[in-house]
Amino acid sequence: MLRRRHLLCCGAAAAAGLFSALTAGALAADASPWRNPCGHPTPPIPGVDPDWLARIWDGLDPTQLWDVHAHLIGTGDSGSGCWIAPSLSQWWHPMELARKHAILNGACVGGPDIAAADIDRAYVRRLTALADAFPTGARWLLFAFDEAVDDTGRRRPDWTTFHVPDAYARAVAAQRPDRFGWVASIHPHREDALQRLDRAIAGGALALKWLPSSMAIDLRDPRLRPFYDRLAAARLPLIVHCGEEHAVPGADRQDLGNPLLLREPLRHGVRVIAAHCASLGLAMDLDQPRPRPAQAFELFARLMDEPAWTGLLLGDVSAMFQFNRRPEVWRTVLRRQDWHERLLHGSDYPLPGVVPLVRLSQLVRAGVLDEGHLAPLEALRGHHPLMFDLALKRSVRWQGHALGAPVYATARHFAAGGIGAAGALAETRRTPG
Repeated sequence: MLRRRHLLCCGAAAAAGLFSALTAGALAADASPWRNPCGHPTPPIPGVDPDWLARIWDGLDPTQLWDVHAHLIGTGDSGSGCWIAPSLSQWWHPMELARKHAILNGACVGGPDIAAADIDRAYVRRLTALADAFPTGARWLLFAFDEAVDDTGRRRPDWTTFHVPDAYARAVAAQRPDRFGWVASIHPHREDALQRLDRAIAGGALALKWLPSSMAIDLRDPRLRPFYDRLAAARLPLIVHCGEEHAVPGADRQDLGNPLLLREPLRHGVRVIAAHCASLGLAMDLDQPRPRPAQAFELFARLMDEPAWTGLLLGDVSAMFQFNRRPEVWRTVLRRQDWHERLLHGSDYPLPGVVPLVRLSQLVRAGVLDEGHLAPLEALRGHHPLMFDLALKRSVRWQGHALGAPVYATARHFAAGGIGAAGALAETRRTPG
């Protein structure tokens, strides 16, 4: 276990050094295969056959395609209330600085053409341009992200990597309700957590997002039971990051990302979406008399196969095909056709634009991607990382199995969330951001 963590840390350090060199300008952007070139997303896209791209949509209804995992990020320069931890801007924290540069490059903001005081708006402009290149009806659920809070209810900015207020996520979604919905994020240890949840439901939130390891949330805490009851009554899905988390360390409580802890909200009747299907890293197998480390994904699979949670437990496939996932994860998700009614498409935007995270040649070597898809996918990624993410998921195969059409019919899972999909649109039109 210690050796594995040492290797992970060394790998992260090496990646950070590479990102830092690239983003600091050591290599020219147009000469680096590791940077997002940020091409124009509107078709036609050079190097991409329009017929190949059109086949990506075979059997899909764009009006049902809701990307259930998309991040908002900002510095607060527009008065949004967003902020990023100071350590991500300090040269004496090179890994943190590299992480910030890599993510901003993935979103095509923060470069020489974007003023330092225009990050918030540039981020939304780029995301909107990417969304508008999709067929009519496709939508993105934009995440708020609450601060970490300790057991006493005290805010812990020192445990918080970045913050996106509910009000900002709601306001951005209200600007383009045809393309965006919003997902609230409320730390349950806040004194006014239940009141905030009621406001989010009334304001058209389509789900609630927690990242327990970063936010310091123990899903087993008895104080969360009223919160769970309110979520269950509203039929508002709870999106929970499971498995190890390295991009947003925050409070760095990796033990709280254990998929088996999802049983607590599930027992209270909460519909739970396990982000990334817990596809990264290890967690303790708490079902054993003597708990020992196990693959987090295997623990997620155990929950998926427990009959009690068939109508409640879902998983999103965002980040699933990044280089740090095991080939067995890819093959299992493709092979388990019985799961596909319960798996949801998500991109984890802006990460599809962080070029080193998805290594297509690695997928070819693992036998889940045909080499013939390499060239169009690479060309597509340089112009439209969201379409690239969708095209990649539509292209991967294992022994004839692909991610089925139900994976991309995600809107149905949110029709009863909050005040409902139609109600949420009406609410955002009535209520100023």
